[in-house]
Amino acid sequence: MSGKMMVALGFAWSLIALPALADVYPQRPIRMIIPSPPGGGTDIVARLVAKHLTDALGQTVIVENRAGGNNNIAAELAAKATPDGHTLLIASATILAVNSVLGKVTYDPAKDFAPITLLGSQPHLMVVHPTVPANSVQEFVALAKSKPSQLNLASGGTGGPSHLAGELLMLVAGIKLTHIAYKGTGPALVDLIGGRTQVGILSLASALTQVKAGRLRALAVTSPKRVTVVPEYPTIAESGYPGYEARTWYGLLVPGRTPKTVITRLYTETKTVLQNPEVVRKLADDGAEPGGNSPAEFAAYIREESDRWSKVIRSAGIKAE
Repeated sequence: MSGKMMVALGFAWSLIALPALADVYPQRPIRMIIPSPPGGGTDIVARLVAKHLTDALGQTVIVENRAGGNNNIAAELAAKATPDGHTLLIASATILAVNSVLGKVTYDPAKDFAPITLLGSQPHLMVVHPTVPANSVQEFVALAKSKPSQLNLASGGTGGPSHLAGELLMLVAGIKLTHIAYKGTGPALVDLIGGRTQVGILSLASALTQVKAGRLRALAVTSPKRVTVVPEYPTIAESGYPGYEARTWYGLLVPGRTPKTVITRLYTETKTVLQNPEVVRKLADDGAEPGGNSPAEFAAYIREESDRWSKVIRSAGIKAE
């Protein structure tokens, strides 16, 4: 066999082998980018999922916290990553449905990310400082109407889930609160507990701890139905505002143009992880529900949330800070 023929045959075999190599996923450790600091609710769930995905995929899933920039630092990092399934992003409505409406971002939520599945969702808990003379949503609304702009609403940041939940209440109830944005739920709770703000619609897991300690008073939950872990609290919807709903949710994504075979593998394995009793129990303890919808269903959910909150942002005149 001539040297030229051997070279030609070797090239031909390399072309045959390339698709086979591409189908071997994953080929190295995977990084999971989280747009929040360690210790928060999203971080805890993400690390739990990462642990089980490590076992399922046979490669270590390394959690990388990239907080800041109203979640944009993490989003931009993931959007620019190689679309081969070795970079994952934990994202919420802030990245996928809010930031692009609030102001200019360097990524396109619809094109730069491919949805895998919704990991979970959690309602908020409407809480007030104990000195606030209101024991129900109705009483709080009446108080707020008597004192327009005199009550402070604490949130974890402009355009974040707690802020939008508060703005939605203001719209449907016809009240005006003064919004005070903090860099996270933790600092918002500190000032709320200290009485420097009067009301917050914050994640159930973080706010409930303070309610049980007697530092805050709970008025209602923001889910359509009462929450199993706290059935004693009514919903805002049943308190006179039908249709009111606000949730914190987070999902798993990969950079856009990631191969469909990789997306399918990640979805299959993640759905199985979300059915694991340990994961289900952890989510339930925080009043959250596991996800597991298909990539197409998750994409539709993102579009619905984007449309919904875009209307609130425009009606309330919210601007990026």
